Amino acid sequence: MPPYPSYLKLYETGELRERVERAREMSRRCVLCPRACLANRLEGEVGECGVGRFALLSSYGPHFGEEDVLRGWRGSGTVFFAGCNMRCVYCQNYEISQLRFGREVGPEGLAQVFLEVQAMGCHNLNLVTPSHVVWQILEALLIAVERGFRLPIVYNTSSYDSLQSLRLLDGVVDIYMPDLKYSDSRTALKYSGVKGYWEVARKAVKEMYRQVGDLVLDENGLAKRGVLIRHLVLPNDVAGSKRVMEFIAKELSKDAWVNVMAQYYPTYRAWEYPEIARRITLKEYYEVVEYARSLGIHRGIPFDHRQ
Repeated sequence: MPPYPSYLKLYETGELRERVERAREMSRRCVLCPRACLANRLEGEVGECGVGRFALLSSYGPHFGEEDVLRGWRGSGTVFFAGCNMRCVYCQNYEISQLRFGREVGPEGLAQVFLEVQAMGCHNLNLVTPSHVVWQILEALLIAVERGFRLPIVYNTSSYDSLQSLRLLDGVVDIYMPDLKYSDSRTALKYSGVKGYWEVARKAVKEMYRQVGDLVLDENGLAKRGVLIRHLVLPNDVAGSKRVMEFIAKELSKDAWVNVMAQYYPTYRAWEYPEIARRITLKEYYEVVEYARSLGIHRGIPFDHRQ
């Protein structure tokens, strides 16, 4: 097992500082995410994500609504970033992602947020919607580590991540938590406004797996390192859930930790689309769960809370 948290070794060798510089250059004509909008965010130009030079911070603090292996008994230290590189019409956090309710925070301020989360006693630093602010996260992390930051990092993402950015995070992130949203790119374009989602997401999650592998728990049942996959079941099988489960079982690992989520509800602009303008049924949900089980997927929620 590599040093824990992973980024300490990169800091000690000076590699973490080099990663910050590489991310900075990627922001000059921004290619931090698969949109590759080429905005000069280094000079404050706003990208398609709605964010320029500085990250937009919505909120932070202990969160007890995450998976048991993340929240533990002191909470997962979530940091919610405003803005997003996707445009999900049913986004449950649309005020943050689409309307960008948040405040600009520079690297010093963001580093202080990381340290405050640690001081709150959280088990980890959970970066929510981080794909468009990889540079800002890395430069804040460098400052925070110099001031004693030591929490493991959770990268909580929509899976619409560029391989370039993920490689900058190799050895930085301990736990990747990708939400695999769809198994069809045309569907993703319709409901989330992005091109090539399924092709991008598959490559991205495979890269995450290459870096950290199956989820490993410590002696207290807390996630220590690895990939935790989420998938939100949508009405009328809009998400193509069975194909998502096939990808996990056949191209990743049957030992993957998978959370099949049932909490969809229509919000934001979902009412404009009759096929997703309702909650899912128990039948729709358990069809996905049972199919995942039939493929040999056996770890996670609702498969077995004890693992």
